Amino acid sequence: MLTPIQEEIVQTTAPVVAEHLDAITQRFYPLMFERYPQVKPLFNQAHQQNGGQPRALAGMILAYVQLRHSPQKARETLEIVVNKHVSLDIQPDQYPIVGECLMAAIGDVLGDAVTPEVADAWSALYQELADLLISLEKQRYQTFEQQPGGWRGTRRFRIANTHQESRVIRSFILEPEDGGQVAAHLPGQYIGVKLTIDGQPVYRHYSLSDVPNGRSYRLSIKREAEGVASRFFHDQLSVGDTIELLPPAGELILAGDQEPLMLISGGVGQTPLLPIAKQALEQGRSVTYLHAALDAEHHAFTDVLAALGSEYPAQLNTITIYENEAGGDHQGRINGSLLADYLPAQARCYFVGPHGFMALINQELARLGVPASKRHFEHFGPAEALNAA
Repeated sequence: MLTPIQEEIVQTTAPVVAEHLDAITQRFYPLMFERYPQVKPLFNQAHQQNGGQPRALAGMILAYVQLRHSPQKARETLEIVVNKHVSLDIQPDQYPIVGECLMAAIGDVLGDAVTPEVADAWSALYQELADLLISLEKQRYQTFEQQPGGWRGTRRFRIANTHQESRVIRSFILEPEDGGQVAAHLPGQYIGVKLTIDGQPVYRHYSLSDVPNGRSYRLSIKREAEGVASRFFHDQLSVGDTIELLPPAGELILAGDQEPLMLISGGVGQTPLLPIAKQALEQGRSVTYLHAALDAEHHAFTDVLAALGSEYPAQLNTITIYENEAGGDHQGRINGSLLADYLPAQARCYFVGPHGFMALINQELARLGVPASKRHFEHFGPAEALNAA
């Protein structure tokens, strides 16, 4: 707990730290990787290069400073961080590494402004945040381990089958090597994957693209031309190979009561929305599903959606938009006019895709009167603001 003097120092210096926070986080990561190279595999280096991870860290620190005296709001804000940490098996002994390097980065950027008293105050603030995260993550680890089919740490899974969903997306059916039960996840969640590539550990998160069945998990992965992990899945792994999985996590899950849903996906953004669609349909809810793809060759899961349409003809309305060719219901890109044509009254909306795609959808849904509480989205990577009205 911070002393009254430390509280005053944090409040007084917070605007200065906020002003330089981007520079601090940009300094923090190279410093940490240099001092503690063993933690580097936990971070997707593509997100380091595009600035996504530093921006996410800066946003989390600012949010905590602003909300720390409202414990419930602070916990809700940190839920995204807790989910990512759980799916990476982050442990308490890793937090001092972050604290040491973060304080060193603050000192490097702010220089003489960081007096011993200022350093002590911000170190105490970081420790308060770390203690809260450690507590929340401990609860999550214990809860998952104790549920049927749960486990602690990593668990080996075997690739039981694969299926090419589109030109660039392939599904991998994963069954536990030990033959045991598989813990249920919530539709829409993702799972942590630990690979060994060229002798080095590589961690990634992938959406679970089907509803839970107690026997297996399904990952549907787009092959990215520069993607280290996705190319390994597509080019190196086959039926019979094994990988390590960490606990499922994620906050993009079905909410609300019986109001209609609008699901909007771009490309591989289908993967978390398909199980949400299945769950909602099973509950008797109506689902309007807009999907944007480059063309028919890149349109995945057409068979899955067709089967759902046959099973729930009165509940499911699917609309396809192809950017590069005719053949879908519309040609071009999803825009505000298209959303207005299909948006059900009082709908709860979920949308996943590239950042620019989601920013546009978020802005247009807000313009159409959908409140923020009914606009749900998820980044395939560090969380970033969409800057909706």
